[in-house]
Amino acid sequence: MGTASGDQPDCVVLGEVLGAHGVRGDLRIYSWTRPRENILEYSRWTLGAGSEAEQYNVAATRVQGRHLLARLQGVDHRDAAEALRGQPIVVGRDALPEKGDHEYYWWELKGLAVETRDGHGLGRVSGLMETGANDVLVVDGEKRHLIPYAPGRYVESVDLVAGRMRVDWDPEF
Repeated sequence: MGTASGDQPDCVVLGEVLGAHGVRGDLRIYSWTRPRENILEYSRWTLGAGSEAEQYNVAATRVQGRHLLARLQGVDHRDAAEALRGQPIVVGRDALPEKGDHEYYWWELKGLAVETRDGHGLGRVSGLMETGANDVLVVDGEKRHLIPYAPGRYVESVDLVAGRMRVDWDPEF
């Protein structure tokens, strides 16, 4: 779910403003959360990054057809909403739901060193893809590996403190 924000280490990017909806300042939202509607559960968003970041209270949200819509306090007309187009939607990591044992947010897995069970380094997790059946780790090293994220089958262990993931995977595949 989302990625860690480089500008704000205690924050996570959950989505992006796609543009305005209607004339009253509603925003169309793209969500990286799963399910996608989860982004609407947060009551305070930071839009932008670095010195340009600004916090907003979320006044109202709704799902309309295939669109996620939000109204922010202080954004009350189309031009103000349109000015936010392309801005990342950021929340504090402390606002994220608690995880269960052996559950991870995608942003926690990005950058981990990946090695086989015999210690052969494959590279680092550069991204994850949804495929429908299961998520897939994108591991970039000497070559690119696409490894199903299947804990207990291909993913043997994840050590966030050490920054390492151990997998049952053929380095030649």
